[in-house]
Amino acid sequence: MGPIPAGFAAGADGDLLIGRARASDLVREGTPVFAYDRDRIEEQIRLFRAAMPSYPGLKLHYAVKANPNPDLLSFIQPLVDGFDVASEREWHEVVRWDPMPISWAGPGKTELNVMDAVCRGVTLNIESEREFKLALQFWDREVRPPQIAVRVNPPFGLKGSGMKMGGLASQFGVDHERVAPLVRRIIEAGAEWRGLHVYAGSQSLSAEAVSEMQRATVGLAAEIATEVGATPPEVNLGGGFGIPYFAGDEELDIWAVGAALKETLDARPAILGDTKFVIELGRWLVGEAGVYLTRVVDRKVSRGKTFLVVDGGLHHMLAASGNFGQLLRRNYPVAVANRFGAEAEEEVTVVGCLCTPLDLLADEVMLPRAEVGDVIAIFCAGAYGLSASPQAFLSQAEAREVLV
Repeated sequence: MGPIPAGFAAGADGDLLIGRARASDLVREGTPVFAYDRDRIEEQIRLFRAAMPSYPGLKLHYAVKANPNPDLLSFIQPLVDGFDVASEREWHEVVRWDPMPISWAGPGKTELNVMDAVCRGVTLNIESEREFKLALQFWDREVRPPQIAVRVNPPFGLKGSGMKMGGLASQFGVDHERVAPLVRRIIEAGAEWRGLHVYAGSQSLSAEAVSEMQRATVGLAAEIATEVGATPPEVNLGGGFGIPYFAGDEELDIWAVGAALKETLDARPAILGDTKFVIELGRWLVGEAGVYLTRVVDRKVSRGKTFLVVDGGLHHMLAASGNFGQLLRRNYPVAVANRFGAEAEEEVTVVGCLCTPLDLLADEVMLPRAEVGDVIAIFCAGAYGLSASPQAFLSQAEAREVLV
């Protein structure tokens, strides 16, 4: 049911194949489990490289917040050009690959966060004047100056995005009209200005909207650079690339985005002539590679409505319950994993094991008949799944994660 990502298929016995593994084998050690298909991740990165312009200064960074699973990070590390982190724990996961480029963004950095970034040579995407002052405070003048980029709160957002992060008052970044004076202070203090970071929104399926945002970002970067009188070494264009979750969604035309970006970079103002550009992606790289597998533990009928009760729930997969950014709840793609090739037979509602009516994983969907012991698969679970969910809620069992 729903826009199951292309490429998933059933084996000869009707069992869902995730990468090179059968779903029934993946759940043998217990459910629930998140399975991440490494081949699908690698193919997304290959597609990105092919679609984007062959501009030598264009880099791909992985946004660790999308999925910080250690095995997934180890797999993706040699395939990308850097990591973007948003917390101390994420930083600790990736700092082992030093000197791979790492940037640290996010509001509310503590003094310890800033000190760690300064001392370890991480690019600090400052979100306020306070963070700049802290960076200077922790700078040991006998070692390399702190690497500081400024996150910009732009005067525009990403049209049609799931979450707008620009064009309004925000806890994210420094308002664009205050950026140039701040950059001058960074340079005058002797710190290493690493450039600008602009993230205007996320989860867009419109190539036109993404491309317009990138054009506007390059233009804004040029305006700030001109006011400063210096070329930014790097401009992080953010991401915003979305994936289809719901019926009627169409995938982002990555080739159109690449073609438009080539035009934008070819026409960039001279002051950005030596600037490197970064695209920061998380969900688009790993989202469709993940499948959440949870076993049916009860089948019941209440007032004519059939419920499949599973051993998982919103404490593992909050997004599928509609409680993570959805204004109107819609169903994620779902299937009966051990009957993946079968025709739909009945309308059911899939609910989790928590004591709350919010624990709704699929509402009134058509599926093959499922009995106790069968396995439900929820797709598009590779990003903002387990790490974005209230895992301690009601002290239920933890979900496993496997890279296949």
